[in-house]
Amino acid sequence: MAKKTNNRPAHANKKQMSKDHTKQIKQQLNETVATGLIDGVFVYTQTLSVLEFATQIGQSVAVILKHFFAQGLMLNQNAILSEEQMAELALELGFDFRKEESLSKENFFDALDLTVEDKPEDLVMRNPIVTIMGHVDHGKTTLLDSIKNTNVVAGEAGGITQAIGAYRIKTEDGRRITFIDTPGHEAFSEMRARGANVTDIVILIVAADDGVMPQTEEAIDHAKLANVPIVVFVNKCDKPGADPERVKSELMKYGLLAEEYGGDIPFVLGSAKAKTGLKELQDTLLFIAEMQDYKANPNKLASGVVLEAHLDKAKGPVASILVKDGTLEIKDMIVAGTTYGNIKLIENEHAKKVLKAGPSKPVVIYGLNEVPSAGDKFIVINDEKTARSIAEAQAEKKLNAERQKNNSFSLASIKKHIDDGELKAINLIIKADTQGSVEAIKGSLAKIEINGVKINIIRASVGGITLSDVTLASTVTEGIVLIYGFNVRPDAVVRKKAEEEKIEIRFYNIIYKLIEELEASAQGMLDPEFEEKITGQAEIRALFRHTDVGVIGGFHITDGYLTRKSKVRLIRDSIVVYTGELSSLKHLKDDIKEAKINSEGGLTIKNFNDLKEGDIVEGYIEEEIKK
Repeated sequence: MAKKTNNRPAHANKKQMSKDHTKQIKQQLNETVATGLIDGVFVYTQTLSVLEFATQIGQSVAVILKHFFAQGLMLNQNAILSEEQMAELALELGFDFRKEESLSKENFFDALDLTVEDKPEDLVMRNPIVTIMGHVDHGKTTLLDSIKNTNVVAGEAGGITQAIGAYRIKTEDGRRITFIDTPGHEAFSEMRARGANVTDIVILIVAADDGVMPQTEEAIDHAKLANVPIVVFVNKCDKPGADPERVKSELMKYGLLAEEYGGDIPFVLGSAKAKTGLKELQDTLLFIAEMQDYKANPNKLASGVVLEAHLDKAKGPVASILVKDGTLEIKDMIVAGTTYGNIKLIENEHAKKVLKAGPSKPVVIYGLNEVPSAGDKFIVINDEKTARSIAEAQAEKKLNAERQKNNSFSLASIKKHIDDGELKAINLIIKADTQGSVEAIKGSLAKIEINGVKINIIRASVGGITLSDVTLASTVTEGIVLIYGFNVRPDAVVRKKAEEEKIEIRFYNIIYKLIEELEASAQGMLDPEFEEKITGQAEIRALFRHTDVGVIGGFHITDGYLTRKSKVRLIRDSIVVYTGELSSLKHLKDDIKEAKINSEGGLTIKNFNDLKEGDIVEGYIEEEIKK
């Protein structure tokens, strides 16, 4: 007689795990925390609007608006206050404050606390996740290319990596390393920051013939903020002029001290192109991984981060993700930022279909309802109703944050707009091939500051340029409107519609060129600025009246010169009494173009006859200031 066992099929265990997981999330979502003014302490769980804050503390909205008005901020009752602003108000009004961590659909990814301790026996070693960072053209993509024996560089526009990619490589001893390749141009500094936030180890690549450059400094900052081990790969050591010791010396200024100098930063010398130093680099990474003891539990529902996302015309929203914990499987329902959906297809980095993805594995997934944002966290919630409601709440939270950003004005900026007259505006619709590119372009545009010109991004999304984009552009009434396509194109119908509506569409495949042209366009919109230059002064020493001409001033040039085309000010007793133009300039009876110092003659001023002896006529010209 066969012995009974308690073993259940794997799918039964997964089903029960999903039920327990969803139940735990729902319990946390249903937990309520008392908020408001409690025993002299303002207790809150999330940011509030001015109206909500006023209600909870028993004050009028006017009190709060007046507080911020005094600081130069004009808010309304629907404006969302930051945590810092709420804390500031609480102290100003005489009570302490405390934040209680309570899970809501709005703060789901920040406050989710599934504190079920993983049992030691459930934890297994996982691949280290490595991010390559450094200055543009120092060889990041070439290094990864050499490690994984594929050619990525040849397909990159301008030789610059345009989107985050993730790959797993297998070392000679059978172990694996996951690499995240972050773009190198400074426009992608935010994407580099996201790369550092999901990584275990950072490779800082520095060219031996170039040394520390601006993006090298940015990469160091991101790596330090991520608080992860750093390995320096000194690249291009085979090139003439290579000086690895100079690189080590320069990096000391940034607190990166080589091991041979008594520090804790491994330096590996080599050449990505010649494929030297790669074995030592991999061994260094694996040694650090052993020391750090990276482990995860693959036997639970997956969570992780979105690395990149785009819209595929045939397949719909496509997301490149990195599983950080648990195992993702086909048909899992996930929430990723403001999106959700059942996983219909999983592909590895080689575009091959797989059924599941465990910890530290990068994969591409299909099945989300919309395109998520790069950097969004994701988690499996095998309950569609809960997943949808969380995604919708996240979308509403994002929308409110954008509204708050757009509607927050300072008194100084309002005064400046009034002083400057009508503000010029450039309205932009940005369409790009990936969400990462959209975010990078938006981040770069936010840094453009040109007095007198306002840059409005009225739409920024993933996908081709559509009729909807042209229609939106045609509704803009203030300023000019441009559609920028980054690695995307409109079809013939859309192009014809844009021509009919006189909407200009511009195309780019390298971000910094888009930024440079936009800055030039904004500068070109500005009214010319002129600088006044005084040419000279003439003293009126005699007056002559003429029936046809009016009053003629007999002058003596006391300083500089006057020209026939001079603009002039009439100064009497040090006060300007009239500003205008000369109508004539003569010497005896002859018209002259210019009268120089110590010369004499007669002049008349257009539309002005009230000349008096002793008046000073000051001539000036206006020269356009080159921007």
